[in-house]
Amino acid sequence: MSQLNVVFIVSEAAPLAKTGGLADVAGALPQALRHLNHQVTVIMPYYREHIDKLDVTITRTGESVEMWGDGCQRFCPLHRAEVDGLNFILVEQDDLYAREGIYGPAGGAYEDNLLRYVLFDRVALEAAARLPDKTDIIHCHDWQTGMIPVLLKTQYQHCRNIAQAKTVFTIHNLAYQGVFPSEWLSRLGLPTHHFHPNGFEFHNQINCMKAGVDQADAITTVSPTYAKEILTPEYGCELEGFLQNHANKLQGIVNGLDLAQWDPSTDDALQATYRAGKIAGKKKCKQALQQACGLTVNEKTPVLTLISRLADQKGIDLLLANVRQWLERGYQLVVLGSGDARSEHDLHQWAKAHPTQMYFWRGFNETLARQMYAGGDMFLMPSRFEPCGLGQLMAMRYGNVPVVRATGGLSDTVTAYPEKGATGFHFQDATPEAFDVAVEEAVAVFRTPRTWSAIRTRALKRDSSWDASAKAYVTLYDSLLANG
Repeated sequence: MSQLNVVFIVSEAAPLAKTGGLADVAGALPQALRHLNHQVTVIMPYYREHIDKLDVTITRTGESVEMWGDGCQRFCPLHRAEVDGLNFILVEQDDLYAREGIYGPAGGAYEDNLLRYVLFDRVALEAAARLPDKTDIIHCHDWQTGMIPVLLKTQYQHCRNIAQAKTVFTIHNLAYQGVFPSEWLSRLGLPTHHFHPNGFEFHNQINCMKAGVDQADAITTVSPTYAKEILTPEYGCELEGFLQNHANKLQGIVNGLDLAQWDPSTDDALQATYRAGKIAGKKKCKQALQQACGLTVNEKTPVLTLISRLADQKGIDLLLANVRQWLERGYQLVVLGSGDARSEHDLHQWAKAHPTQMYFWRGFNETLARQMYAGGDMFLMPSRFEPCGLGQLMAMRYGNVPVVRATGGLSDTVTAYPEKGATGFHFQDATPEAFDVAVEEAVAVFRTPRTWSAIRTRALKRDSSWDASAKAYVTLYDSLLANG
């Protein structure tokens, strides 16, 4: 296997900027590829409001890319950063990227997002073309970089270092497609001969997700089950027919974790560390979580945890429909997240009325999240759809047994009790009743210590590393290059 030169072009990447799982993937997968001795560069916008607060050294390259967009000629300085040996190129344009929100204000999206990301796509391609070595693979992610395969094949064939590069487009969440009015075609100089139903036209609008699907050399999504689901009307978000036409270049590769970052044997956010075979520290973590959240300290009380966006996709309504009866049964519930205002209000009210049984933290708190993974008994993910999901991987890594809806990556990564090798519990229907049955089954097993210990140990031992997935991506890259 020869060394590949891979360029990731992405709208966010941990630890520099993060709104969700995309950033985790864009930070961890390049590292895994590096460990396989491939050369990787990550190109992303310079979100100054976020990045300058970090303990990361940013250096000017002295280079700038001149780029036209929406009637304005812009000069975009390029910066470099190195994080744990991984090279980043950051595209500066402060009026577009130095904003409080990465994609929009709280609960919304910026009206000029197409300008922001098409400009970034073009500058990123120019930056890739200036790298000292010829690029073999350009790996794009979600709608923000969906135009790159189109632009590469229509407007950047003169750039020798990238002209022959193969493109991979990863769909992290098909629900977000980047749809904008067609007036942006002329404002951004997009190739109009691709603006048709078999290209990136969508109800007479621009659809960036369609652009990536249409023109990329390969399409991946973040679990094998989700790759099948998006070809159906239930999950296809109106693109199932279009995706079916491109199914020959679609495959699912499940996400992984950076195991060094998520390790209960070394995590200094925890009251006590532990690992499979030496589990005493987990009991201390449960006690510490109960104390920190004001819950009654009782080792035998099941502690249910949920860390999530409070959104319909995540099945928060299924949780809320069950809170009363779970509290009446004596369970404890710890929830961390934000989103839908009504859901936030209801969670606050339940926690206020039952302070020794329920705790709700609005927003995100990484220290608390790690303590919840470690201190919880069951981790709830009642998602209506979940392309891959990372929460269940983190939960299993910490011995917090997942109770999940059998969809997408949840189905692929959590082996359901009572199957051999079970690491968690499934339910099929997106209903409160089905969710409750699964939780009751988990609680019943929790009260059977020997069986519960076996499930928890298998969860702790599950290999959720990026190793296998990174090798699958390398196999895909090699196949694209071999086919010319």
